[in-house]
Amino acid sequence: MIYVGKAKNLRKRVSSYFTKSDLGEKTRMLVSQIRDVRTVVVQSEIESFLLEERLIKKYKPKYNIKLTDGKAYPLIRITVKDEYPKVLLARKEDDPKSLYFGPYTSSGSLKMVLKLIRKIIPYQSTLNHPKGLCLYYHLGLCPCPSTLTGREYRKNIKSLINFLNGDTKKVIRDFENEREISSKEENFEQASMIQKRIEAIKLITSPFYKPFEYESNPNLRDDVLQMELSELKNILNSNNVPVSNLGRIECYDISNIQGKNATASMVVLTNGERDTSQYRRFKIRMEYKGGKPNDFAMMQEVLTRRLKHDEWEKPGLIVVDGGKGQVSAATEVIEENIPLIGLAKREETIITRDLQEIKLPKDSKALQLIMKIRDEAHRFAITYHRKLRSKSFLP
Repeated sequence: MIYVGKAKNLRKRVSSYFTKSDLGEKTRMLVSQIRDVRTVVVQSEIESFLLEERLIKKYKPKYNIKLTDGKAYPLIRITVKDEYPKVLLARKEDDPKSLYFGPYTSSGSLKMVLKLIRKIIPYQSTLNHPKGLCLYYHLGLCPCPSTLTGREYRKNIKSLINFLNGDTKKVIRDFENEREISSKEENFEQASMIQKRIEAIKLITSPFYKPFEYESNPNLRDDVLQMELSELKNILNSNNVPVSNLGRIECYDISNIQGKNATASMVVLTNGERDTSQYRRFKIRMEYKGGKPNDFAMMQEVLTRRLKHDEWEKPGLIVVDGGKGQVSAATEVIEENIPLIGLAKREETIITRDLQEIKLPKDSKALQLIMKIRDEAHRFAITYHRKLRSKSFLP
């Protein structure tokens, strides 16, 4: 192995070595020694970064300069004994009074994760913090000592520690409750900000596979998708939801605030992968008495409009975001030969057409697949809703 690299577009990246005439001396030498090109497709940019690092450290390719200096992997250090604990990066566990997390395989990916966490749970990141307000305070990333008591700040740090330990379920639930309260009070900007935090948490905590797993099985990504689809099919069939083909799964979500600018989304998984070319957005047309929102009627409207499109491929499974109420409403407009389920948010319980509840463990591949498409439908719906709401504010 002479070189390891990563790219979003592998074809473009690899072909650039053979089509450009202005290659540098080092690159020309590299190309002259190429005998074979091997690729591994992973789930995310983070995973590609981690796998790249692992392979470089393992094989020490002569044309890779980065990551071969033998430095110790970075850690997260929290000075828990301080009145205002600091969150720092470290290379060694040399302070017995501090709490450490890690090690992590790269400072780059670690800094990215910490940057996302800091938007959710602000913290101080320097040992000698000024007494006044710092720049990060004005960016909403640092609770300076003059803005809250040490006790209040340590409560935030406790949440951060729980977060790093993987206890994120309560954090998400609290944010969701806060979002709903802000929406009811018509504090739309606050609700939007909280939703962004929820999405950031889910992004950070979404499961991913370790580099060595891809190294031992280059087809891991496809295998995982097939495993998820197979498990889901078996579970549904065993619970009286007859499913024969999960080549196309559609999921629907409604987004509205007090019935205003109501929208819906349809997202599609083709063979277990997001197929953005098949995504569709709907602006709710019907008016409701007194302007009072009716999510069930909205869902029926959207599904009725979708099923009129005979030119669209027939779904092997329809998923609606919601519990028994949403499923009951959808049942009235979806013919029986199309499998239908819902996903109730609070306990992540699958609801069947006959309102049977299917409770799966959190590590279930089938549940993770349904949650993935549900979350994507919610993201797509709320993005369109924000767009329409912004237009409504314009004169």
